Amino acid sequence: MSVSEELRNNGVVKNVGEAPQEELATGERSTRNRVARSILDHGPSTVTDLAGRLGLTQAAVRRHLDALVSDDVVEAREQRVYGARTRGRPAKVFALTDCGRDAFDQSYDKLAADALRWIAEREGGDEAVVAFARARMAAQADTYRKAVEAAAPEKRAEALAKALSADGYAATARSAPVGEQLCQHHCPVAHVAEQFPQLCEAETEIFSQLLGTHVQRLATIAHGDGVCTTFIPKISKHDFHGHDASASTAGRNPA
Repeated sequence: MSVSEELRNNGVVKNVGEAPQEELATGERSTRNRVARSILDHGPSTVTDLAGRLGLTQAAVRRHLDALVSDDVVEAREQRVYGARTRGRPAKVFALTDCGRDAFDQSYDKLAADALRWIAEREGGDEAVVAFARARMAAQADTYRKAVEAAAPEKRAEALAKALSADGYAATARSAPVGEQLCQHHCPVAHVAEQFPQLCEAETEIFSQLLGTHVQRLATIAHGDGVCTTFIPKISKHDFHGHDASASTAGRNPA
């Protein structure tokens, strides 16, 4: 059984089913699943990142990555750098492929895409899809809004990341020059959003409203990036006016 099939059949990281006795004894498959899951939760990762998170040697991580690459679960990429590049060769990172993401998704992508296509054809084209996307995000945003409003202004991005993680987006917030970056390492609707970017645009609009500032989407999984990244400029308490905010809803930064 391939790694991707095992991930799909065994609920992400479970190691259940038929496997050679020697593999069960050494836990190779289980550890390999942990490596893939760590990349899902944290986004594109270096060998050093993975070794530190999982308590493995770098040699062991490389061995598991080789197997995952050969099974088309992960792929090696050049690390994406925001801002000024430093000297030297960029570190190699490993990201999930579409096949790898599919192994973790238990979604009805085709059904959802077909439904949105039907809405577009029967109910008003792009405007109808936009209306659906906004209504969907507005419904989700009730929980996010409570979390954000309960946090201090400087902690709102972190609060939103935690709320998104509870919804399966594996989100984190981290400091960036003159602001923060909200990173979503997983997107349950990535394949549908690839066909209907209105879903990403509506999400970005909601982030802007919740955080009370203009935000900019730098990258999205739906466009082939390893992580959805939203830039949030630094704002003061005085600047926080949620209903006046605007969003840059481009799928990714053209730079």
